[in-house]
Amino acid sequence: MSLTFDVFKDEPLEAKAREAIELDEPRSLLDHFATLVRESGTPDEEAGARYIVERLQALGVPVDVHAPELYISLPERAELTVTTGSGERAVHARPPSFARSTAGEPVEGEICYVPSRYAAGTSTLFDTPDAAGRANQGPDPVAGKIVLTEGFSMPGPVQAFERRGAVGQIYIHPGQHIHEGICTSIWGAPTAESIGRKPATPVACINHPDGEALIADTVRGPVRVAMRTWLREGWMRCLLPVVEIRGQSDPDEFLLVHGHYDSWYEGIGDNAIGDAALLELARVLWGLRDRLQRSVRIAWWPGHSTGRYAGSTWYADTFAEELDEQCIAHLNIDSPGCADATAYEEVMWMAEADGLCRSAIRDALGLSSERMRPLRAGDYSFNQIGPTGLYMLLSNIPIAERTRRGYYAVGGCGGNIAWHTPDDLMPIADLEILGRDLAVYLTTIIRILNAPLYPFDYAAAVDEMHDAVTTYQETAGSEVDFGPILSDLCRIRDELRAWRAEAEKLVREDSAGEIGRRSANAALRRIARLLVPLNYARGERFDHDPALKLGAVPRLEAALTLARLDPAVRPFARVGLVREFNKVRGMLRAVRRELEVSLAPRGRL
Repeated sequence: MSLTFDVFKDEPLEAKAREAIELDEPRSLLDHFATLVRESGTPDEEAGARYIVERLQALGVPVDVHAPELYISLPERAELTVTTGSGERAVHARPPSFARSTAGEPVEGEICYVPSRYAAGTSTLFDTPDAAGRANQGPDPVAGKIVLTEGFSMPGPVQAFERRGAVGQIYIHPGQHIHEGICTSIWGAPTAESIGRKPATPVACINHPDGEALIADTVRGPVRVAMRTWLREGWMRCLLPVVEIRGQSDPDEFLLVHGHYDSWYEGIGDNAIGDAALLELARVLWGLRDRLQRSVRIAWWPGHSTGRYAGSTWYADTFAEELDEQCIAHLNIDSPGCADATAYEEVMWMAEADGLCRSAIRDALGLSSERMRPLRAGDYSFNQIGPTGLYMLLSNIPIAERTRRGYYAVGGCGGNIAWHTPDDLMPIADLEILGRDLAVYLTTIIRILNAPLYPFDYAAAVDEMHDAVTTYQETAGSEVDFGPILSDLCRIRDELRAWRAEAEKLVREDSAGEIGRRSANAALRRIARLLVPLNYARGERFDHDPALKLGAVPRLEAALTLARLDPAVRPFARVGLVREFNKVRGMLRAVRRELEVSLAPRGRL
């Protein structure tokens, strides 16, 4: 049994876990969930939660059920009435969650078509397109108009067009389907301060053929539209089941494994198949509980689709101390086991988990994988607390096959365009592929729970931050000097690598003992609490950044646009960057102090 962080294996236990996978429970859950439309706060969602709880109890797996009040927005319907020189017609539309509800009153205006682009892939799905920004000074053609543009109604463009004065927004989806979605940037339940970011305009989505016809209308002459939207919004009671399987040697330390059980329509690929995976993981891990050294919590979230990750955010807020003090990492499960999803080309994990995730996929399946930096999406509601995050989507239809089929980028269902539509039904699920994905999950989980030292290379995270800050420096040029931060990062990276090598040697030789090993892991948790927020968050710890795309070391990301700003504005932006520079250096000093204090002299941990 090797103790090196990226190759730790307990091959007999991993093989036993993979051999224990059965598909009866997943099959039964899918059959039941196919009869439910699990919108949050509804009886069908509660029925889904109660089914999960009943099956866990029947299997003898202990489960707690929380019942939080979550802030939910349920889209009911939208009506678009288009008036052109040739007459009036209705266009089929759907409103996204958290758009303004006009409650049947029309919002009328002339259409302003703003040509945009569709996402090229999963990694750009949440980008704010350039078209949403202002290109020129002077009167804004969007102001007072109803915008018509291509793409999904993501928070970035919705927010940008509102700021430009649009009174309504219509998004043309890329295919025959209208995909359900959510347009608020508020992560989880709003606060008194963040509620002002809730969209104030009606938003509607239409399919591609209707969108092309509407664009053609605007070419021929002025087009007016009346928008009506109906959404039901408010605090709703939801159920949140959580299993805890206690470890044998370090039971206070835990891995959080999680996914959402609410859905758009029946939502078989997104995310009933993930709920089935969580249930089977609970069954297998409960059977192996005597062989697991640390604890695992398995959670099913409500409020993902219509609450902007409200369930996982509630859990992060309510159990913040436990997550801060004892959570090793979190592993997200969304849309595994989908038809034709045989490739692992776009799998999200934080840089420090690279060796772990690549080796788990390779050893479980004999396949290679490619990493994506985790997006500000999914149920990654824990970045500002600071545990390492891994996975979200796992297997996908191969990129080449999606291209051949003419599929466009979507955010789940293994890349199938049934995502967030009424077509997300039983044919989207593939239990054989789910079995493969379960093998990856179990291999990964056992390595995290049983590795003597946590299998995370935080020096790799520092390397990623160094690369990002180097890019910021090159782009900003003489406007800022990030040299001190780059030097700090180089020093911390070298110190982390040296400590890791020493710690593994001491544990391998049993020089540190159990107290020393646990002390070293506690130090790794504290280091993660500094480095993960530094790499993935802009706001304060225990808060939740908006659901907008962030780059690495997001506090310094403004350096990318500094040189392009109006000269009159640039000095103010530079002041802001100086303050963020100071915050980053302060966080890096805290890392160095942790290294000096906790990762002690040779021969001691």
